[in-house]
Amino acid sequence: MAAVAAAMPDSVEALGEADARINIAAYSLEVASGHFVKTVAYNQQVPGALLHLKEGQPVTIDVTNHTNSDEIVHWHGLFLPPEVDGAMEEGTPHIAPGGSTRYTFTPSPSGFRWYHTHTFAGRDLKKGQYTGQHGFLMIEPRDNPARYDQEIFLALHDWSGSLLASDDGSMNPAYDISTINGRKLGFGEPLRVKQGERVLLHVLNSSATEPHWIAFAGHSFRVIALDGNTVPQPRTVAMLRLAPAERVCAVVEMNNPGVWVMGEVRKHVMGAGMGVVVEYAGAGGKPRWEQPNNLVWDYSQFGVAGAASEKDAVEIPLVFESKFEGHGAMDRFTINGKSFPDTETVALTRGQRYRLLFKNKSTEDHPVHLHRHTFELIRVGDQAETRGILKDVVLVGAGSEVDVEFTANHPGLTLFHCHQQNHMDDGFMMLFRYV
Repeated sequence: MAAVAAAMPDSVEALGEADARINIAAYSLEVASGHFVKTVAYNQQVPGALLHLKEGQPVTIDVTNHTNSDEIVHWHGLFLPPEVDGAMEEGTPHIAPGGSTRYTFTPSPSGFRWYHTHTFAGRDLKKGQYTGQHGFLMIEPRDNPARYDQEIFLALHDWSGSLLASDDGSMNPAYDISTINGRKLGFGEPLRVKQGERVLLHVLNSSATEPHWIAFAGHSFRVIALDGNTVPQPRTVAMLRLAPAERVCAVVEMNNPGVWVMGEVRKHVMGAGMGVVVEYAGAGGKPRWEQPNNLVWDYSQFGVAGAASEKDAVEIPLVFESKFEGHGAMDRFTINGKSFPDTETVALTRGQRYRLLFKNKSTEDHPVHLHRHTFELIRVGDQAETRGILKDVVLVGAGSEVDVEFTANHPGLTLFHCHQQNHMDDGFMMLFRYV
């Protein structure tokens, strides 16, 4: 991995019997010159250390909680037993204030994963995923057909939020600051590239609540993986859309020398800081931005024409709704009419294939996440069925439907939830259990 000035997190090799250590503590993040955000972070940096682990090789990671609140670390996208997955709802023990724990597990599957806090925040926008508690996780070897000269990891995040009333009177977060790798556009060193290079970007949306649309002026993205899983049909696109917790891996051909901006296509979000300067060797002048023309993002373009499942899938309908509880209140979100912890715990049989039928009857989008498993995207809205797109998060738009399939092959309690912190806190969770 090529180092990219101050824009890249430190890297920690955690291989074989060697341990990595994560310290959770208060941190003042300098997002712009002289402008600090008080948050909580891993190892006094945002994002946290880039962890390289080997698939199938056991690892121990020691975590110490230096805060005054219970904490936990979720290893997002890994096939882990529930006691170490990092969700208290599944039975992973929390880390008490001042306490430490050792996570011991065997990483799988390979690819681009991440790790983050998995705690309740409620109305406190300085807790949970609103903080800087997120880091990159790369499981080797990667099933990656692309050749590249340089590898860059980027995390999109939003800060200094406040709760604002929407038109219907419900309360939702709004943000003053948006960053890439903890820095606002123009602060710190640029990403440095050379003409003719192929750069592999690993982009993570670590925001607690916000989707993001990213473009690279003067360039396009060749998408090769979604949520760390190689897609059957790589495509070249002008823009990446990432809902909270989604990841995109894309190759960029550095064939347009100059000084450019890569960042959010929405002006108010880029104005809040979400962008980074990319500078070719030998180039000078002010960074240039060009608004992309094509702002369409379609999951199905990366898949192949649908075909019947190898085994019959048992259908599980899941209907998402919201209940407004009065002016100035947070919504309550329901799955099949109930909010967590009263949602139904659905029984699974090991080895059985299941089709989850998501129907979003609410007026908000929901990036839904299934712990400890990968699912295959089958249908989005009225589109024809597709196959081969493997993910662990999918955005179910307001008023829309999405179908996914997965095989129940990781016994134990399994959490399913919306990855927006406020939606999860307001009841959008349920559990699956193996029988």
